[in-house]
Amino acid sequence: MTRIAIVEDDPIYSAQLRRYLDQYEQESGEKFVTVCFSDGMELVEHYRADYDILLLDIEMPGLDGMTAAERIRRVDREVVIIFITNMSQYAIQGYAVEALDYVLKPVSYYSFTQCIQRAMDRMRKRTKQFHSVSTGKGETRKLELSHIYFVEVQGHTLIYHTTEGEITSSGVMNEVEQALQGRFFRCNKGYLVNLEHVDSIHGDLVTVGGQQLQVSRAKKKPLLDALNNYINEVSK
Repeated sequence: MTRIAIVEDDPIYSAQLRRYLDQYEQESGEKFVTVCFSDGMELVEHYRADYDILLLDIEMPGLDGMTAAERIRRVDREVVIIFITNMSQYAIQGYAVEALDYVLKPVSYYSFTQCIQRAMDRMRKRTKQFHSVSTGKGETRKLELSHIYFVEVQGHTLIYHTTEGEITSSGVMNEVEQALQGRFFRCNKGYLVNLEHVDSIHGDLVTVGGQQLQVSRAKKKPLLDALNNYINEVSK
């Protein structure tokens, strides 16, 4: 499922882009979840880093599309940005925010689908995997899974121990465990460890990212099995 945001102040163009996406879904077999915003400020104020593609009109009253893209890039480096514009000279500015492409108005179905196909191809070529974390005040960050050492729970607070330091979020450990299954393992009630970063298991302790964490007695053998399965899968 691909999440797409349409940011367009003209309701006629917004409706047209949505129709194009519906038609492309039927023709390609892709599945989209589409959300529409009427201007750049509405997008930025409600932005969560869980969109895959942004279709951004550049010329909008208030916060224009280019400025909105600059702000979004501060919190989301992975979302694919496609500009919708009347003027081709904006394409050069798009490099500053790593835009994939731009479509000129009036938008033809053919040119639009070519851009969407390129966006889908770029997404499929990514080898990185991410986990979205709400850090409070409506802000969401995408954490690269390989940068997370382990997740710790203290009451209703989740602490992500990462290569960039500690990142705090509110949430439920069971939900995080479910989202990260296969690569992470719950070694006791308080810790969810990234198998990629397990350095050693000795007695009732597992060393992850240089820190020693307690392994419950019931979890020791399942942890060893999960680690062996992970190593075998990675080495294929």
